[in-house]
Formats: sequence, C-alpha cells, structure tokens
Amino acid sequence: MQEPITTQSLPLIAVVGPTASGKTALGIALAEALGGEIVSADSRQIYREMEIGTAKPTPAERARVPHHLLDVVAPDEPFTLAHYQMLATRAIADIHARGNVPLLVGGTGLYVRAVIDGLEIPSVPPDPARRVEWEKQAEREGADVLHALLAERDPAAAAKIPPANVRRVIRALEVIEATGRPFSAQQLRRPTPYALTMIGLNTERQRLYAWADARVDQMMAAGFVAEVEGLVARGYAWNLPAMSSLGYAQIGAYLRGEMSLADAVQRLKWDTHGFIRKQLIWFRPDTRIRWLDPAAPDLVAQAMALVSSEQTHGES
Repeated sequence: MQEPITTQSLPLIAVVGPTASGKTALGIALAEALGGEIVSADSRQIYREMEIGTAKPTPAERARVPHHLLDVVAPDEPFTLAHYQMLATRAIADIHARGNVPLLVGGTGLYVRAVIDGLEIPSVPPDPARRVEWEKQAEREGADVLHALLAERDPAAAAKIPPANVRRVIRALEVIEATGRPFSAQQLRRPTPYALTMIGLNTERQRLYAWADARVDQMMAAGFVAEVEGLVARGYAWNLPAMSSLGYAQIGAYLRGEMSLADAVQRLKWDTHGFIRKQLIWFRPDTRIRWLDPAAPDLVAQAMALVSSEQTHGES
C-alpha cells in the first residue's frame, strides 16, 4: 500500500536536458519502477499529426506507462504557455489523486519552469494582426531591431530573451502593450506544493551531437519527409509555429526547392547542435538539477537513488 500523499509534499520528479539525451527512456524506466505517469514538457509534442519530427514516444513506449500532454492541439491551433501550465498542473493533480507519482519529462525549459516554479503567466490573448506587423518588421529590419525595442521597454526581459528568439520577443512586446507593465514583472513565482526532484541528463558534447545526428538519420529512415509532405497536403502553412519548428523548417526548405535533401539534412543536424547548446545554457544555472551521464551503465540505478534520497529528505 502506498502512503497517503500530503498536500505539503506532493512528489514531482522532473527529467530534463538537451534533445537526444535519453529523457524519454529514463522517464519511462523511472515511471515503471515508481508506479508513475509521465507528463510531457515538450513544446512540439503537443501537436497532433507530428510524430517523427518531434521524436514523440512510440505507441509501444506509451503502452508501458501512461503519458499526458501529447497530441493536445492541431498544428494550426494556438497554444500558449499559460494553457500548458494549466493542463500540466491539472494532469499532475490527477496523477496524485490516483496515488501515482508524476514525472515531468522534456526539454522545453520554460514549460518546466511554468510548472515547478508556479510562474505567474500573463493571460493576454494573442493579437495576430499586431504579431504580423512585428514579424514583418523583423524580416525587413532584422531581429536585433525588435530586440532593441524590447530592451527600451523592458531591459530585464531583453536580458533573458535572445534576439534570435523572435517569437518570444514578440510575445513580450505584445504583453507589454496590452498591460502597460514590463513583461519581466509579470513572470513572478508562486508557491507550489511539490517535493521536487530534478534529474538532468548531459554528457560529453560530441557524444550528444553524435546521438542527435543518429536521431536525424533515424527520422529520415522512418519517413520524415513524407510526414511533412502530408502536413502540407492537409493545408498547414509553412509559417505556423509548428511548421517552422526544428526539423519541419529544414525539410520545408527542401520541399520548397530551396536546397537539396542532403543539404537540408545537414542543416537540420547543425541546427540541432545549436539547439542542444541553447537548452544547456537554459538549464545549467538551475542548481536544483542533479546531473547524470546518460551513457552510464547504471543510469537508472543512479536516478532511483537520487529520487529515494531527495524524496525521503523532503518528507523529513
């Protein structure tokens, strides 16, 4: 029999780290060992019809343990951070109510933080017309111009959002215009009821790159080009956030005749290396993360020991 869970120390295990580092496999192994359920923290796996390019858990993997927040919306439906936070928090509460252990698994740092830190997210709806204006300005004048505008209005937000993340810069400007307040002042933390264990996966950089390259090759062999062709045939536009994300953007360039397939695949590998670097930059300052090497033969045992130690300490 499981011990009753108190509202002061609800267990939550987060498995984070860069793409291709083995988060899915470790999350499933831990869930099986602990009687757990997985809540995805991946900003692309929320989309239906996008299986291969998002490296979504396979049907066999999903059959091993329950998964939540996969296939939430269609690729052309808007999906905000606030929406994710609401759904993830609700899923975690339901898992606790069933007497099971929730595992938050994924590499989207802002999704993870929204849950574990209880971020106060501005409930400002998207303004499509205004977004188009900013996007056109960024295309015309460069991303740095928009970032400079954000720096004028909210230096703290500009310091945290890189100029290349145009979508995030635009969201910050959108919230500032709608509320009249700095975006950074609206992302405060609220107390959460979780007894948190954070496990991060990271290994030698060239090994990570090799794993990522192998994943790209596997995606291509699994029919990634056909997946993207199917999405386009069903009417999903190239400029949608889902369709312009990592992988879909590069294969899109090939399908539009802008580069050869070999060049698109190489570009995807290089861009994935860059994405890995950005993810590590995001996660590295968080001192709550206990880093493990996914190449370790006793990885699951190490992770279980961490969970046992930190959850027991949290209850004392």
